[in-house]
Amino acid sequence: MTNTTMPKPLTDLATNTLEFEMNPLVKATGFREYDARWWFGIQGNAKAPELNFLGVQALGLGLGTLLHEYGASRVVVGHDFRFYSLSIKQALTIGLMQAGCEVLDIGLALSPVAYYAQFALDAPAVAMVTASHNENGWTGVKMGAQKPLTFGPDEMGKLRDIVLSGSFVERPGGSLTRVEGMRERYIADAVGDFKLSRPIKVVVACGNGAAGAYAPDALRRMGAEVVEMDCDLDWTFPKYNPNPEDEEMLHAMAETVRATGAELALGFDGDGDRCGVVDDSGEEIFADKIGLLLARDMSALHPNATFVVDVKSTGAYEIDPVLKANGAKVDYWKTGHSYIKRRTNELNALAGFEKSGHFFLRAPYGRGYDDALVAARVILAMLDRAGGAKLSEMKQKLPLTWTSLTMSAHCGDEVKYGVIDRVVADYVALAAAGGKILGRAIRDVNTVNGARVTLEDGSFVLVRASSNKPELVVVVESTVSDADMRALFHEEAKPRLSAFSEVGHYNQTV
Repeated sequence: MTNTTMPKPLTDLATNTLEFEMNPLVKATGFREYDARWWFGIQGNAKAPELNFLGVQALGLGLGTLLHEYGASRVVVGHDFRFYSLSIKQALTIGLMQAGCEVLDIGLALSPVAYYAQFALDAPAVAMVTASHNENGWTGVKMGAQKPLTFGPDEMGKLRDIVLSGSFVERPGGSLTRVEGMRERYIADAVGDFKLSRPIKVVVACGNGAAGAYAPDALRRMGAEVVEMDCDLDWTFPKYNPNPEDEEMLHAMAETVRATGAELALGFDGDGDRCGVVDDSGEEIFADKIGLLLARDMSALHPNATFVVDVKSTGAYEIDPVLKANGAKVDYWKTGHSYIKRRTNELNALAGFEKSGHFFLRAPYGRGYDDALVAARVILAMLDRAGGAKLSEMKQKLPLTWTSLTMSAHCGDEVKYGVIDRVVADYVALAAAGGKILGRAIRDVNTVNGARVTLEDGSFVLVRASSNKPELVVVVESTVSDADMRALFHEEAKPRLSAFSEVGHYNQTV
């Protein structure tokens, strides 16, 4: 029957009013390409919330309605470590139960713990409450109805339409089961029978996020000598957001490596599905180049393997002599954990890698979902097989490129895709006309996700819309020099985007 108890959500409500307390608030822009992300609000911040608790309940009812359409009404739920996440999950659970779903609550968890629980509990669906590495005040849900995959644009579009139109379907039979012991089961599975042949000293950095309850224990079981860094759970994130792609956390990891003489540092984000790496010299190695090292190692064991990498990743995969010698194939695909996860499984690839630190390992390494602890295990296994070679030495053998951090410029959710469409059209037209960038011809414009403009020497400029923030993302890489990499940003990407009034300040630049 059609729901009569949950009113159609509103997309704008004034806070601290009777209406806010009585009506569901769900802003449309929270439905992203492959997960949901809203500003929920925190005390002392004047920014208006985009979601309230009744809105979360409506989201759960809408998700449950959709899950029944997919025949996947048995759903795992978990939550990350923020002071409001448990309450968000409870409201979501009420909505799911209204829709007649069988809810399996695994408690405080990482996203890969929830994905693992789908297999361990034979549940086709998952709804993990997390804002990942976003600042406090943000919340969201990562969802899926077919393990190991998570929702993509089609599923998110259907969910958005159900929720915003109020097209809910209530069903009887909803239930809630609290599942105990999933932390121990997950750690045992992630570690498996792997044991280092020698103790490797590892800095484990968790940014005071939920990974602190998992990563140190798991790595010790692998035989590592663990140096804990910000592993105590603290939902205020007193130093910085747990985001191992950001300079602040990476630099802190590097300082700890140099101070302790560790062989490497492994950094984990707020929901434990991304891993960042600093080598023994204290140098940050972006995850795409760690992926290239892993692809070299894996392709030696599995010749002719296929690897999927996102469009933000280094172009070195295309020219790497070791991958070529091992018969490896590389597919550049859309940035986003849902996209790379799906593409990796579609192509029967051995692994998928994202520059942001998502690693998707398939059999015999993993189950195909992004899991930072499984990534840590395969990185340590690679070092263990290297016969004492340091990570810095292995890195030096890769094709030489100079790559920027992932830079972001503010651009509203309502306009960012329109801006990117115009940027893509400009680059396609420039290439077709034989135009050049910094004196070099354009070899290719990959438009699967924004515009990745590859030049004749293999250097590239990437501009795309962020899938979970009101931002445009820029990455540049040079095969020539560090100065050339900076010129690609300051003399090409930045001026081109500055022509659009909708584009604001950058969070960081090179």
